[in-house]
Amino acid sequence: MAEGPLDFWINWGSQIGVLLSLAFQVILHLFANVRRRSNSAMLRVPLWLAYQLSDMTAIYAAGQLLYSSNTPQDHQLIALWAPFLLLHLGGPDNITAYALEDSKLWKRHLLILVVQVAGAGYVLYKYIAGSGILLTLAAILILIVGVAKYGERTWALRSANLSILQSSFKAQARDKHHTHFYIEHQDWHNDLEDELVLQRAHSLFHICKRGIVDSVVEVDPDGPTEEKEIIRGLRGNPERMWKVMQMELSLMYDILYTKAGVIHSMVGYCIRVMSPLAIATSLVLFQLSGKDSYSQLDVDITYTLFGGALVLEMKSLLGALGSSWALAFLCSTRWDWLRHSVLCTGRWHQVRRSVISFRRSWPGKIIMKGSSREWSGTMGQHNMLRFRAGQVDPMSRRLGNLLNMLMLGGQWDRRYYSCTVVVPENVMKDAQRVGRWVSRDDINTMGLLRHNWGESALADRYYPGLYKKLEEYHGVDFHESVMCWHIATDLILAKEEKEKEDFAADKLRALSNYMMFLLVNRPYMLPGLPQNWLYKQTCNNLDKICNDYDLVGSLGDSLWTVLKKLLGLHHHSVLESSGLEKKLADLIMKLPKEHASSFSETPRLLYARSVAVIILESGVVDKVRLLLDLWMDFLAYAANRCIRESHAQKLSTGGELVTIVWLILEHLRYLKEDPNQQHGHV
Repeated sequence: MAEGPLDFWINWGSQIGVLLSLAFQVILHLFANVRRRSNSAMLRVPLWLAYQLSDMTAIYAAGQLLYSSNTPQDHQLIALWAPFLLLHLGGPDNITAYALEDSKLWKRHLLILVVQVAGAGYVLYKYIAGSGILLTLAAILILIVGVAKYGERTWALRSANLSILQSSFKAQARDKHHTHFYIEHQDWHNDLEDELVLQRAHSLFHICKRGIVDSVVEVDPDGPTEEKEIIRGLRGNPERMWKVMQMELSLMYDILYTKAGVIHSMVGYCIRVMSPLAIATSLVLFQLSGKDSYSQLDVDITYTLFGGALVLEMKSLLGALGSSWALAFLCSTRWDWLRHSVLCTGRWHQVRRSVISFRRSWPGKIIMKGSSREWSGTMGQHNMLRFRAGQVDPMSRRLGNLLNMLMLGGQWDRRYYSCTVVVPENVMKDAQRVGRWVSRDDINTMGLLRHNWGESALADRYYPGLYKKLEEYHGVDFHESVMCWHIATDLILAKEEKEKEDFAADKLRALSNYMMFLLVNRPYMLPGLPQNWLYKQTCNNLDKICNDYDLVGSLGDSLWTVLKKLLGLHHHSVLESSGLEKKLADLIMKLPKEHASSFSETPRLLYARSVAVIILESGVVDKVRLLLDLWMDFLAYAANRCIRESHAQKLSTGGELVTIVWLILEHLRYLKEDPNQQHGHV
């Protein structure tokens, strides 16, 4: 008689569960690091599923072992799988938390640890105790490793909790071992530029770590220190400083989302050395035990679990020993004999070079996928005029109306009318130079910029009287100002592009669109109260203009165009002004007074037009330079005033441009004001 689905699951559920649990571990080991550099939904969703299902599968399979329908003899072998599931719950070294909120659940993991250890112990006692000394010892060794690894994961989650991380700091002079090592041994890695940069990132990492949790930062006011000299040197080399900031944020990612905070300690290294030895010993014991009475399939599954565990633990050991965190540990250890035998003899550097060489090989690029410490290098884009003009497209309107009926209109708008582009090179260069125009005097004792947004860019020493003329329309809230200036920028560009041939304003448009993208899609990364109501009302005003003046394109988007937008493949055209967008800009500039009066309750569209008119008539020759300065000032202000937890959240999705700018400004707090410093603007 054929088995039904329920009978099949009862008979084979345990086997399927443990193999799935191992498969999820392999997936996480190989691909979890991709999150450092990517915000792609095509990668994020599978990783999220693997992260969630890895724990759920292991817990379910562990419970399934208690009620397996196998014969008592087979139960002895299947019970050996329980410690492996505990080992799987410990998770890989490269991911402990998927989101920042996961670290707040460390108490839940502690409770699960207690329950799972008790359950695994009960299974071993019930089915393995008395079945043979070799099988019993093999099970106990795996159980010890599983408890150690899951306990380590729980402790890593606890250590990554921002409140606990903040309370761990003390207001005292920091340990300078890393800086000392860099100065003493900087000639060891002249052939590896990134290694020099990474050493500097480690030596300055305490600034990022304290800044992200808003902890007390001691700034030595007396004389130059080694760290000040490093920061001052980096300030003179914006490209190098940018790299150091990227790597510092990557180190912060390690602390918040991986086991790095607990791996690179004496206990962590001992666990990594002992785990492969214990698993290999357990494998030998299992091999020597009698297996003739067991199902051949169950024996093969057991060998698969042993092999998978051994390979993954060896990968963890080699990754830990070859990590730059190991260098930091060796430099700060009080055991001089260990530093001398491993570091001063060059043994660690040989391991490090081997790891780097392997990463550069084609197998390493697959196994260590996404291991680079650079950020994603992308920035979001959302153009308000293009967004509202796009609503008049027939295909877009039909799809929008359909999704509005399904209560998915907001998600549709954000996905369809926003995209991500590679940061233009000229934008990157301006962002890298943000440290040159901000002096120590510009930052108060709390680390906040003293001037208001846009005030520095529109200062009288550059554009006399301009800030006073624009003050009425500048906005009392940051979100409001972003909206007004974003629309005004498009109005000015439409006018300038019409008068000047070959006019290139991609950099300006990219910055303006990026700040608008943050307002629409990441409002928690901007200072001030989110103005969602004001944004929607301004959108309604734009819709009214489009409808009243019958603004319709000649052709609607094809289905292929819609798919390209949804998949983010339309990024090249977003920095260029579209025909409908230019028409809408012209209509706003020529709007009759009687029509404009209908916007009196939400006059931000009129404010934007007034700003555009004032700047166009101001006599400023290089209006694009003026607006670039202004948007860089907006970017610096947003970076400096953003809630630190928001910066931490975005590290798990490739990072944000605004976060790197914040970290540059955070480092400037450590510099004593140089009396010869020249003040400039963005």
